[in-house]
Amino acid sequence: MSSRRATLWRALLALAVVGVSLYVALTTPARLGLDLRGGTRIVLETQDSPEVRADAAATDRALEVLRRRVDGLGVAEPSLARSGERRIVVELPGVQDPRRAAEVIGRTAQLTFHAVTATADGPTAEGPTAEGPTADGPTAHGPATGGPTASGATGSPAGTRAADGSRSLPDPDAPGRHLRLAPPALTGDGVKGAEAVLDTRTGRGWSIDLSFRGSAADAWAKLTGDAACAGPGDPARRVAIVLDERIISAPGIQDSVACGHGIAGGSTQITGGFSADEARDLAALVEGGALPVPVKAVEQSTVGPSLGAEAIRASALAAVAGLLGTAVFVIAVYRLLGVLATVALALYGLISYAAVVALGATLTLPGLAGFVLAIGIAVDANVLVFERAREEYAKPGARVAGRERDLQRPLRTGFTKAWSAVADSNVTTLLAAGLLFAFATGPVKGFGVTLSIGVLASMVSAMVITRLLAEWAFRRPFVTRRPGLTGIATTGRLRARLTRRPPRLMRHRRRWLGVCAGLLLLALSGIGVRGLDFGVEFTGGRVVQYTAAQHVDADAARAAVVKAGFPQAVVQSTGDAGVSVRTKETGDDRQQQIREALTTVTGEVSVERDDLIGPSLGSELRTYAVIALALAVAAQLLYLTLRFRWTYAAAAVTAMTQDVLLVLGLFAWLGKPVDSVFLAALLTVVGYSVNDTVVVLDRLRELRRAHRTADGAHLADRAVAQTLPRTVNTGMGALFVLTALAYLGGDSLTDFSVALLAGVLVGTGSTVFTAMPVTLLLQERFPDRPQDTAPPGVRRAARPREHSGAVV
Repeated sequence: MSSRRATLWRALLALAVVGVSLYVALTTPARLGLDLRGGTRIVLETQDSPEVRADAAATDRALEVLRRRVDGLGVAEPSLARSGERRIVVELPGVQDPRRAAEVIGRTAQLTFHAVTATADGPTAEGPTAEGPTADGPTAHGPATGGPTASGATGSPAGTRAADGSRSLPDPDAPGRHLRLAPPALTGDGVKGAEAVLDTRTGRGWSIDLSFRGSAADAWAKLTGDAACAGPGDPARRVAIVLDERIISAPGIQDSVACGHGIAGGSTQITGGFSADEARDLAALVEGGALPVPVKAVEQSTVGPSLGAEAIRASALAAVAGLLGTAVFVIAVYRLLGVLATVALALYGLISYAAVVALGATLTLPGLAGFVLAIGIAVDANVLVFERAREEYAKPGARVAGRERDLQRPLRTGFTKAWSAVADSNVTTLLAAGLLFAFATGPVKGFGVTLSIGVLASMVSAMVITRLLAEWAFRRPFVTRRPGLTGIATTGRLRARLTRRPPRLMRHRRRWLGVCAGLLLLALSGIGVRGLDFGVEFTGGRVVQYTAAQHVDADAARAAVVKAGFPQAVVQSTGDAGVSVRTKETGDDRQQQIREALTTVTGEVSVERDDLIGPSLGSELRTYAVIALALAVAAQLLYLTLRFRWTYAAAAVTAMTQDVLLVLGLFAWLGKPVDSVFLAALLTVVGYSVNDTVVVLDRLRELRRAHRTADGAHLADRAVAQTLPRTVNTGMGALFVLTALAYLGGDSLTDFSVALLAGVLVGTGSTVFTAMPVTLLLQERFPDRPQDTAPPGVRRAARPREHSGAVV
């Protein structure tokens, strides 16, 4: 009755999870990251000003100003969030011009209105007065000749500024001439609203309508009224509108405006020959208000929409290919159980996707890789259970109808005994994913999220859905009469061979450690001789990926870039018609020079991806990467010490550290970049390596409890022999997925897949040839206490107490 009640609860849980997941998947669209749908991502860092310290409160105020500016730009579904105390992450979907976006949202936007007192030939020398332009119309207008653009100002122009706020700035209507300005009469804080409008009636084109609030309207009326008192041609009849120390408009007051009465109504208009985009940008700046503190762009990334669409297509194809390959393999090995596991894997994919969507997590390109990779990890729990069930079936058991073995008992025992290893191995992976989420930045955080969700979903899939399907199938008479169909009645070729001829690997444990030490020395020499090629995330700099309409010759492209004045640039081919250029941190103007140089040898090129990382942020990310790896090692050691004896934990962490160094050495010898995506792969290798080692150590612990007096090397060989089929079968499942990602996942995921493929291979080997020998050596040096080897359920007898030389 208890078993039926548990089965009923599992069935209800499975139906509820699958039903809710299906509903969420069909009704809620996925939230795609910028690297999948295209757009610009900018990380701004607030800077201290002489008046204000850039603390969290100032950053929050700056965030609200930026939000109003972005809303004014009309970007669909923008995202702005504070990261830490002084950083603001701005994501602008669909924006392909990072220069315009950065200049518009990052300007301080200090808007002031001044009376003009005189003209000058330069910043300091006064010159003869000249007639200022006069606009016609009901409100004050500026001239339409040579007006500045909202995004054209890259810094403060030549000019002087006195302590009282008066200044001398270039006249936008007369090149080479300056205007002497009185102290500010009012600031942009008094602006109530700003709107870009197109004047089709008078033909002035685009302009910005301003409206003032409260006392600012009165100040504007006084400013224009005082200016109207000056005679025609007097520069004092003009009013200057200054944005970030640059005169954007200096309109003259109409003759119809009476002296001392000014322009009433609290409104005016800024003209200046603006284009539509320039007018909208300026309106967004003015209405958004001034930033309380200056901001600096420390990271900038732009992805074209075609690149994101191709990444989605390639990742989906890799997921399907990996799932099909894994399905064929598990069905061939485990027969009916393999079919049921395939169904559970498909439902796992549904549950994982629904969880990502329901949580509102952003699906990024590395996140897609984590989603696909979790398919291979999801196989692990199924394989653990199936191999356990095979072992239990091979033991002497009860028979049904005098001939048939009981299929339910080994299946239930397999799920029960596999739970400990499943939980421990998945917790180690979750620790690595959690650290990745905590220390990674940008899209790589999505990898940590999807990997964590995938691990949790795999446990539900294997321990609930697969068990439910298997128990239902194993009760069918057709199945009970044909146990060979189930997949647990046969031990498999590998297990049969290991049973006939058990390996005696641990007799040569010091030899295996010597071989591993040699490989480790080779990897370290690669790091020392070749060095690690850190990506721009860790060094700072800029990488732009271009696509041409014709074949790109890397040598010709490199020569063109060097000729343009960039001898240190790294130019690489990224396919038949693609080229990437990596330079030190450069501005947009310098990048435009590189683009023009490339067009001379490749024809017209388009930017597919543009990543800019400031040197200070690169150094910080490099530090975070080291901290993340160190914490990963410490967290794994702590957890395994709590779950196992410290000697087991030390052996597992030793093997894991060796795996990390071997993968680093491989990338050093191959000259592949070490970037944030590689960090994601490395932390996954940490989780996978410990995952595999935990399964073998868990079996060794079980054997030591059952055979307290047996030789340690013999028990270690038995543990390896009993778990090797699981190790091989799980590794094959992961290899199918990673191979599909490497070949079908596109250039962005190739290095990621190579790192994980290397990690899976060396992780499988290090379990046998590093973790087990180190465990035996530590056990010999620090033997177990008696209670450590007592079998489960057996209480160690108390030691007789001695008193006055007699035993009592």
